[in-house]
Amino acid sequence: MAQVEATTERVVAADAEKVFDALADYRGTRAKLLPEHFSEYEVREGGDGEGSLVHWKLQATSKRVRDCLLDVSEPTDGQLVEKDRNSSMVTTWTVTPAGEGKSRVVVTTVWNGAGGIGGFFERTFAPKGLARIYDAVLARLATETEK
Repeated sequence: MAQVEATTERVVAADAEKVFDALADYRGTRAKLLPEHFSEYEVREGGDGEGSLVHWKLQATSKRVRDCLLDVSEPTDGQLVEKDRNSSMVTTWTVTPAGEGKSRVVVTTVWNGAGGIGGFFERTFAPKGLARIYDAVLARLATETEK
């Protein structure tokens, strides 16, 4: 089983603290950022960063749906980590200042991929597909925070 990784980033024309707060707001803002690939979104505990427990289904392809139950932590300033209880998937959001009134948002998702030929295709295509999904999330984040 090889580890699979997908990374996407964007510079947002908003203060890093504002951007981080929007990402950490699972009760309000986060739901607005999710494109059609996400369904059954529900905050089960918390709702503001560290200690939150969030559920959603992620449909990466027409046949591939992941049922995600995510524990949220904030290991360092400007970082949110979402660990899926149902799989090896871990998504890390990192927000850092990128000049006056700007911030850089990097989202990285890693998981243990399948073996064999299925694993080859997963390692080849899944990172690109997930990057497109997170590009849409980051575009909506920019729209929401650049107001």
